[in-house]
Parts: sequence; C-alpha cells; structure tokens
Amino acid sequence: MATTFADTTTLWELVERRADATPDALLLIDESGRTLTCGEFRDRALRAAAGFHALGVTHGTRVTWELPNRFETIVASFALARLGAVQNPVLHFYRHKEVGYAIRATEAEFVLVPGEWAGVDFAAMVDELTADSAAPPVVIDVFADLPDGDPATLAGVAAPTDGDEVRWVYFTSGTTSDPKGVRHSDRTLITGANGLAVALDMSPDDVGSIAFPFSHIAGPDYFGTMLLAGFPAVLFEAFNPVSAIPVLAANGVTMVGGGTAFYQMYLTEQRKDPATPIIPSLRKMSGGGAPMPPEIFDEVKREFGVKICHGYGMTECPMICEGSPHDTDEQLAHTVGKPVEGLDLRIVTEDGSVAGPGEDGEVRLKGPMVFKGYTDAAATAEAFDDDGWFRTGDLGHVRPDGHVVLTGRLKDVIIRKGENISAKEIEDVLYAHPKVGDVAVIGLPDRERGERVCAVVERVPEADPADDLTFDEMVATLTDAQLMKQKFPEQLVIVDALPRNETLRKVLKYKLREEYAAVPWP
Repeated sequence: MATTFADTTTLWELVERRADATPDALLLIDESGRTLTCGEFRDRALRAAAGFHALGVTHGTRVTWELPNRFETIVASFALARLGAVQNPVLHFYRHKEVGYAIRATEAEFVLVPGEWAGVDFAAMVDELTADSAAPPVVIDVFADLPDGDPATLAGVAAPTDGDEVRWVYFTSGTTSDPKGVRHSDRTLITGANGLAVALDMSPDDVGSIAFPFSHIAGPDYFGTMLLAGFPAVLFEAFNPVSAIPVLAANGVTMVGGGTAFYQMYLTEQRKDPATPIIPSLRKMSGGGAPMPPEIFDEVKREFGVKICHGYGMTECPMICEGSPHDTDEQLAHTVGKPVEGLDLRIVTEDGSVAGPGEDGEVRLKGPMVFKGYTDAAATAEAFDDDGWFRTGDLGHVRPDGHVVLTGRLKDVIIRKGENISAKEIEDVLYAHPKVGDVAVIGLPDRERGERVCAVVERVPEADPADDLTFDEMVATLTDAQLMKQKFPEQLVIVDALPRNETLRKVLKYKLREEYAAVPWP
C-alpha cells in the first residue's frame, strides 16, 4: 500500500496535509486516556509555535530539548518544525556529561526541559552547565508552561519549504569516543518514515504504540509514519509491560514492538496465562535496533499467532531494511527484510569490489533517507566512500530473493588465530537453548589466540542458578548445530542481566568487553 502523502517535503507540511485530510481522526492516546485528533494536534502545535516565536525562536534557531514522552513533547517538537528551528533532541535519561556536550556542540540558544522529573531538576542542571557561558541559552520548562500564542501572529512567518535543509542534529552514543553529531533534514526523516509505512503495509485501520523515547531518531520517524499512513498510536511516558499491556489491549493496538528486548518482555507476560491473549487485537510486531534470533520469531508466531516484521536502521539512516507482513516466515525469521522503498544498498567486499548474491561484505547505502553528514567534516569524509556510499560498518549479504542478512559488525568480528568468527552466528544457536534467556558473544584479548571467544549468557527470568547452562551443554548445543569447532567459545559466563541501553534495550557489548577483559582467565 502506498502512503497518502509520500511526496511531502517538510514535516510541518505533513502535519498540515494530514490535519486537512482527516481532522477528526485520532492521532495520539496516552496512558491516562488523553487524546488528540489530527486537527487538534495541528492547532496545538500552531499555538505553541506562536508562543515560541514570541520568545525569539525563528528559522534556524538552535534548540536542544531533553523531554520524556508526553503530548507536550511532540507538540513542542512540531511547533519548532513549523518555525524551521534546528532541533537537537537529547535522550531524557542523559545527565551532565551528555547534555553539556550537546549544548556546547550545537551552541544551543534555547533548551527545553521537563522541569523536575524523575527526581531530577533539569532546569537547574542546565543552569549549572551553562553558568560560565558568555551567552547562556534560554531555558523553558515546557511541561509546566508550554509556550502559547495566537496563531494569527504567524501570518507573516513563512513555514519552511526546503525539505533538504539540515534541521535535526542527533548525537551518537559516544561509547568509544566523543559523540558524533548526525545531521538530518525533514526529507531524510520523511523518506525513512515512508519506507516503514510501505513495508509494514500500515493503514488507518491500525493502532500503533510509542514505547521508546520520542527523543530517539525513531521518534519523529515513527510519527511521520503515523501521519503518512493515517493511524494513531498510544504514547507511553515510561514503558512497563505489566501496566502497559492493559492500555494496549483497551485501545485495540494492532502493532507493538520496539526491538528484540520488547518482544521478550511481551513473551514473558503472555506466558503468565498462555490461554488468554494479552492483546487480542494484535496483528504484528515490529522493531529493530538489535539482532533478532530466529527462535524469537518462532516463539512469537507460536504463542501470539502473529509475525515479527523486524527491521534494520541506525542514527545515520533510521530506516534501511524492514520485514513485511507479506514475507514468508522463513524470510522474517532469518533476514531483516528488503531495503526500504527509495534506498539503494550494496555489499562491498574486503578488496573493494561489489559482492554478488550471498557474498558477505560491508553494507553501504545511498538514498534520500541517508543523513546529511556529521557536524565534523573529517568524520563525514571518512564515513563515505569515493562513490558517495555511506559505510555502515555492518557486515552482511543480500540473498537471491533480495532480503538482507546481517552477520555482524566490522568492529564486532572476533579474530581468533587469524580466523574471522561471527558472534551473531553463535548467538543465534545458543539463544534457542531453554536455559538461555539472552546471550552476547564477545571477543576478549588473549595472548595465545589474539582473541578468545566468550559467551555471556543471561539466565531465563526466575530460573534457579543451580540449573545454569554448563560449558558442556553449550558445547553440545553448538555441536548439534554443526558449527565448526574453531568457532566454539572458550569461555562461558552466566549473568542475571546483560547490560543494555535505555532506548531499544540493546545489549552493550563494550561494557562486557571492559568487564571481562580484566578478569583473569586460565
């Protein structure tokens, strides 16, 4: 199904076109039962835009905002989009180091905060961070006092029309170096959103959910998908499956997800009463951000009766591939789908040649949803090859059916005695073992081997530690799967919980490497 407004050039134009087409259609629902229609959302965003403009926000004004998921967050963001401001969303669980870096790097003129939230005074934090600044930013508590004005005052303030102008700056996590500022335009986000809408065959009959932070790049991208396809979503300020599931069920949600960890959480809740569907209206799950073991697809299909349409994206290109409900079970379980509409993808081998079908290499991208470069020109030059293709750093191949299989990261390849080992291949096998809740396979420094392979296994929830997976059981599982013995881990570690980020609950392998590299091993 083609989306209705796929030719839209700016996000504000998308809001206007959706509000004009379906003003009374539901757009947002929150946990407390508040709702906004498409028309109401447009009108509230216009009033907020007028209020921001009266405070001095105009085209090109640099605005950093750190806000949890509330209606006011999305309204404020699209009010800024109406004015053509340059937005720098910051994840709401970041604190002094990350927030200070973002404010300084963008030279923010305004900072939007939630006041005091979750025991943190965000306004005070920003004041502290900018106390020595020659021109400290204006701090606005949008949860207490969202700017409000008369939309008539915007009559002489033109809405942006250049969809290719950089209006968004997202910072990478910076886990191994300083964060990189990723520059996006309205068009990069809209084309990514359209790719998702088309792949998932979304329609006004669907009801989605936003359980991940809207300040993540997936936020405006998913919201763009809602506006393009014309469906509403339930917004969660802090996602907890126990309290969220009744809300999802009550609102007739047809698609949930967020990523692999979210699929696992839904499975845990469903297993408490297998005979009673926890979300009777559910038709599909979708997400990305981390690899999905094929076993999870099988479990969800068996226990929920729905398919997982898993995808692949990154901050630099929020939508790369996406599974479709029209794909076969085999395709959905073992691939990340096909490249989304409008994106060119190719695989480049170690010698720089373009790979053939089924041949592994680095995934490279070109298309209108690829970012506009980093804020650092040198980093931008390094990120693109001589032909203008973005180097993702991901490894994979394209099958003859056009579906993409990811096999790891260039930085995540384990090199033992000169042989490249795919962590994902081992993880997929071990995940299927009943004593494995989740698993991360990492490479650790080893004097003899260069690197040794270590499997870090997360216990099944509420399992007895006395029944942990043993080393011999791990070896037997890998042997049964007919993996080469050269790929078998030398080391097995059992943990209660793997370290994860707070957005899509992606496992933080760098933390595991840091922890276990320092642990003596025979």
